[in-house]
Amino acid sequence: MRSTPVKLALLTLLVGCTPLAPITTDVAPAETPSTGPVPAQTSGATGADASNTRNRRTPATRASNKAYIRLDRAPMALPEPAREFRGVWVASVSNIDWPSAPGLSTEQQQAELRTILDQARDLGLNAVILQVRPAGDALYPSTIEPWSEYLTGVQGQAPSPSWDPLAWAVAESHARGLELHAWFNPFRARHSSAKSAAAPTHISRANPSLVVSYGTQTWMDPGLKAVQDRGIQVVLDVVRRYDVDGVHIDDYFYPYQERDSRRRLIPFPDDRSYAAYRREGGRLARDDWRRNNVDRFVERLYREVKEAKPWVKVGVSPFGIWRPGYPEGVQGLDAYASIYADARKWLNEGWLDYSSPQLYWPLGRPQQDYRALLRWWVQESSQGRHVWPGNYTSQVQLGRVPEWTPEQIGAQIAATREQQGASGNIHFSMKAFLADVRGLSPFLKGVYSEPALVPAFPWLTAPAVPRPSVEIEVRDDLMGEVHMNFPRDARVATWVVRAKYGDQWTVRLVPGSHDEFTMLRPVGDIRVPELITVSAVDRVGREGAADVHTLLIP
Repeated sequence: MRSTPVKLALLTLLVGCTPLAPITTDVAPAETPSTGPVPAQTSGATGADASNTRNRRTPATRASNKAYIRLDRAPMALPEPAREFRGVWVASVSNIDWPSAPGLSTEQQQAELRTILDQARDLGLNAVILQVRPAGDALYPSTIEPWSEYLTGVQGQAPSPSWDPLAWAVAESHARGLELHAWFNPFRARHSSAKSAAAPTHISRANPSLVVSYGTQTWMDPGLKAVQDRGIQVVLDVVRRYDVDGVHIDDYFYPYQERDSRRRLIPFPDDRSYAAYRREGGRLARDDWRRNNVDRFVERLYREVKEAKPWVKVGVSPFGIWRPGYPEGVQGLDAYASIYADARKWLNEGWLDYSSPQLYWPLGRPQQDYRALLRWWVQESSQGRHVWPGNYTSQVQLGRVPEWTPEQIGAQIAATREQQGASGNIHFSMKAFLADVRGLSPFLKGVYSEPALVPAFPWLTAPAVPRPSVEIEVRDDLMGEVHMNFPRDARVATWVVRAKYGDQWTVRLVPGSHDEFTMLRPVGDIRVPELITVSAVDRVGREGAADVHTLLIP
C-alpha cells in the first residue's frame, strides 16, 4: 500500500555539526552512486550506496576525527566517507582512447565520450584526466592553437556540427560525480603519428623559430621564454573559461632521448637558445640550465593557476624513477639527467597539488620495486602533497606479459592503500576498461565497491559551502522511498547523504550538480531512516556543517 507523501516538518532539526577536517585517509574500495532511486547496502556502523547490490563491501580505515550531532541524547558520531583518488587517463594522442579514430561525426564523438564517462562512473572511479593538448593543438575551441587532427582528421578543422568537447566533458563528468582534469603536453609540437599538414595557426608555421626537429617529432624549445609563455597562456585560457577541477601535465618535458640509424644518441638541438642564455650572462651548465627551464615552468604554472582559480588542482605525472639508486637498488632511466625533470624538487617545493609517478612495473621487480618506489615518493613529499601513483593497467589489455592480470592491478591498489601517505591511483588508460579483457572491469568494480570522495586539499582555498537547507519528503513509507531537494549551489562538488536505520548507517555520495535525490531503504531493513543528514563538500574536499532531519512518520 502506497502512503500519502509526508512532509517531514514535525521534527526537523537544523543542528550545527563540527565540520570534517580535510585529511587524507587510508580507504577501502568504493562505488559511485546512481543518480536515481537505488537500494542501499549496510554493514555495521557504516553503509555505502550501491547501485549494484551484488558488489561486496570491504572494510575501510576511517578518519579519526568525527562530526557530532548534539541532540537530546548522547553525542552520536557520523560515519565518514572513504577518501581515495580513483582516476583514469583518457589519451587523445594517436587516438589511444578518445576519439577512437580521427574524423568521426560529432554524434559519434559524443557517444564514445559518454560511454567512457559512464564506464568510469560504473567502475567506481571519481576522476577523469582528459588529454586536451597533445601536440600544440586543442580538443576545444581555442584562439591560441588549432583544432587537433586527432579529433577531426585535419588539423585546424573544426568539428561539424560544431561543439565544444571540453565544455561537454566537464558538464557530463560533473553530472556523474566525476572530477575532470584537463591534461596538457607543455612542449611537444608534433607527434610522430601526425598525418595531416600543420595548420597555419600551429606554432610550427606561425612561429617556426620556436620549434626544433628532434628524431621523429617536432618539439618546442623549453629554453625559449616565448615557448614557456605560450604554454602558460594555453593552460590559463582553459582554467579561466572552463569549470575544470584540475590541470595536469605528464612526463614529457624535454623529449625522451632518441638514437640515429647508427644507434648514437641524438642531442637535443638547443644550441641557439643556450648560446643566447650565455650571452645574457647565464652561468649554468647546459644540463642544469635545461632543468632550470623546466623548474621555472612548473613553478610558474602552479603559481598562475592559483592566482586565476585557487581551487583548481595542479597535478604532474613524472616518470616513476627520479634517479637510479633512489631508493637504493632501483635501476632504470635517469629522468633527472635525460629529460631534465627534477620531479623530487617540485614535490618538495610544493609546486603541485598531487604527484602521480608512473610506477609502470609489476610487483616484485627488484630493480623497479613498486612498494619501495612508492614509499620513496611519499617520503619526499615534505609539503604534504598527495601522491597517487600511475598504474599501467593497459598491460592487462595488451596481454603481452603473463604477470599483468586484473589481480596484479588489484594488488598494486592494495599496496598503495597500505602505504601511509598515498591516497589513490591513476590508471593508464581508459582503453583497458573499454576492452574489458580478462574480466578487468568486473574485477575493478569489486575493488572499488564502496563510494569514495577525492581526498581533501587542506592547503587550498575555495568558496566555503554553508549548511544546506534540504527539503525531505517520504513518498512511500512501506518501500522507504525518501526524496530530497538540494539547493542549487555552484560551490558544492558533492552532497554527502547519511541515513540511520536502527544501528545501521548508509552513506551516499551525490553529484553536487544534482538538485534532487531519491533513495530507497536497504534491503531487509526498517521502512524509513530515523535520521538523515545532508552536508556539502566544496571544490577542495572540505565538508561543511550538516542539515540534520529526524524523521517521524504519523
